[in-house]
Amino acid sequence: MTVFLLRRLLQAAGVVLVMSLLVFLGVYAIGDPIEILISPEADQIERERAIKALGLDLPLWQQYLVFLGNALRGDLGRSFVFNEPALRLILDRMPATLELAIGATLAALIIGLPLGLYAGLRPSSPVSKGILAGSILGFSLPTFWVGLMLIMVFAVQLGWLPSTGRGETVTILGMRWSFLTRDGLAHMLMPALNLSLFKISLVIRLTRAGVRETMLMDYVKFARAKGLSPARITFIHVFKNILIPVVTVVGLEFGGTIAFSVVTESVFAWPGMGKLIIDSINVLDRPVMVAYLMIIVLMFITINLLVDITYSLLDPRVRLEGKS
Repeated sequence: MTVFLLRRLLQAAGVVLVMSLLVFLGVYAIGDPIEILISPEADQIERERAIKALGLDLPLWQQYLVFLGNALRGDLGRSFVFNEPALRLILDRMPATLELAIGATLAALIIGLPLGLYAGLRPSSPVSKGILAGSILGFSLPTFWVGLMLIMVFAVQLGWLPSTGRGETVTILGMRWSFLTRDGLAHMLMPALNLSLFKISLVIRLTRAGVRETMLMDYVKFARAKGLSPARITFIHVFKNILIPVVTVVGLEFGGTIAFSVVTESVFAWPGMGKLIIDSINVLDRPVMVAYLMIIVLMFITINLLVDITYSLLDPRVRLEGKS
């Protein structure tokens, strides 16, 4: 396990270095923030002063080395617009995005696993066919349209839930969390459900396919021959073995949920990282864009590492040491 962790950490360091270069080059190749941040009426002296203050007068390679050196000290630059550390801006909004992504992932597991298990055990029943038809809708319907329909029905027509915002929050360890208050949960329900629809459909399909494949295995037939109850066969021998592909996909999708929650946060005016990156793109706030993308890269690497470690807990046959 120790050798595996060290090897993965070295690989992660290499990935972060390469991605930092790609992100930096990609972001700095888009537009000129001076054209947006500086008034058109400013003279050439004022423009040059602003360019020098933002560090944009240096060659691109030198800007990257300065960025890399500062990043090693935990400094990802200062926002051009807010004049605050970009990392602080991201971290201030990270709890909102995290609780939304965690809520969506939990909803996908709580709803998708039982439905997929039922559809796999009883594939010919009308209910199972209805579940599969519903999963197709979850894959097909665009997120922004579903979000607007949720607002129209539950906020405008019925008045059951608030349409936008985050609601009341509680500060813990310097971070504001909304899921700990009733008002915050009410604000969180619709965006989390909207964000989870695709994941619910994915979990249903994965679980159903895993159940159908596992039920044909010899150890399941042997368990039946021993006279074990259907519930024990299902939850001990079948369910545990189908969790590995589910954990893999859900783990990777969790990173995608954080990275691509932009649409949901924009529709519901949820003050998370996704809304911040949209606002930063509109004004070409490069430090915030780079900081956001680098944090997303680190999240994906961490999630992949945790998924690999979870393999060994779910299936002892998985050898993390990679011995040939």
